[in-house]
Amino acid sequence: MKKEFPACPVETTLTLISDRWKVLILRDLMAGTKRFGELKKSIGSVSQKVLTANLRSMEESGLLSRKVYAEVPPRVEYTLTETGYSLEPVLDVMAEWGKQYKQKNEEKEQDIKVK
Repeated sequence: MKKEFPACPVETTLTLISDRWKVLILRDLMAGTKRFGELKKSIGSVSQKVLTANLRSMEESGLLSRKVYAEVPPRVEYTLTETGYSLEPVLDVMAEWGKQYKQKNEEKEQDIKVK
């Protein structure tokens, strides 16, 4: 069955990474392969159920790959695909924008305190 994508490219991108957890998963996997526990610990307040659902969705979208090792206890590792890594410039721009926004708001707060 053929996948239907929105006409707008921005909407297509948002469809793939719109969940806040997906962006944080991408951020963490940019540094390299991680295990489930490492991702959960790094991301913080995400539940195991939500993290699992997001990882599966991202795997289905082709953003990451999942490798299961036949060990006891089972070991599962997640790695970004080439498509996943291609989002790095998008994340870089988001990080820079967030940094500038935060800085402007901190400056506003300082101005208010001075007055």
